[in-house]
Amino acid sequence: MNPLASALVLAGSVTAVLAGIGLLRFETSYARFHAAGKASPVAFLLVAAGAGVEIGWSGAAEMAVAGAALILTLPVGVHLLFRAVHRTTPRGRLDIDELAPVEDRKHRRGETR
Repeated sequence: MNPLASALVLAGSVTAVLAGIGLLRFETSYARFHAAGKASPVAFLLVAAGAGVEIGWSGAAEMAVAGAALILTLPVGVHLLFRAVHRTTPRGRLDIDELAPVEDRKHRRGETR
């Protein structure tokens, strides 16, 4: 195996393992989503670059298409997961809820209109 390909695959594998550790160690769901949402595409891109170096131009082009699809769709998916968790979290656990309707925010702060 090419040393460059080996180094890229190893770097991607280490990044994926660190993301997995972050998923297990972080306490809040928001921090877990951040670890998974930021590190997993980087890990995939590193491994795909290493595989692309090893398998040639046609395989590298397929990996580039898969990487582009991942980069374009992952932020939307993570955002929707964040939003679902935010909406199902009990309101008492949040000090300031910027996503709540305006009436609820004013009521929580003691404002009346």
